[in-house]
Amino acid sequence: MDKNTNQSELEIKAREWLTERGVTLHDIAELVYFLQSKYHDDLKMEDCLYNVDRVLTKREVQNAILTGIQLDKLAEKKMLEQPLQKTIDTDESLYGIDEVIAFSIVNVYGSIGFTNYGYIDKEKPGILERLNDKSTGECHTFLDDIVGAIAAAASSRLAHATGDNDLLLDD
Repeated sequence: MDKNTNQSELEIKAREWLTERGVTLHDIAELVYFLQSKYHDDLKMEDCLYNVDRVLTKREVQNAILTGIQLDKLAEKKMLEQPLQKTIDTDESLYGIDEVIAFSIVNVYGSIGFTNYGYIDKEKPGILERLNDKSTGECHTFLDDIVGAIAAAASSRLAHATGDNDLLLDD
């Protein structure tokens, strides 16, 4: 089955941009596993991947991905006006707009996502450690929060599941 036949242009572009920025679905699924493995004894990576995939079908998530990545790219090219350029370049701690965009993703699957997001944003495991590395010359001020939020939302889908069959929810 060709996966792209059911995807909108927006979803296809959001997935492409994640890949172009060096983030794979498997990277995000590893974050989901990090968040949920202690609560699901038989959790498999394929369940994590499935839930990440489902989160990426949501328009709110796609819009957040495209907006955040575009702002990161503009910052890398030094195309923003000051003081916004410096704020995004340095991922200034009091800026907070990057987290607000991430919250739009987390909010899709309920309040437990906020807890998951806060935890993973503090710990910065896996791909989040690389995205937060300022020495690369790349700007991921928005992307690191977006990736963490996608993982938190996918984790919320798992947390809402009450049995093995529910790991594959319809929404």
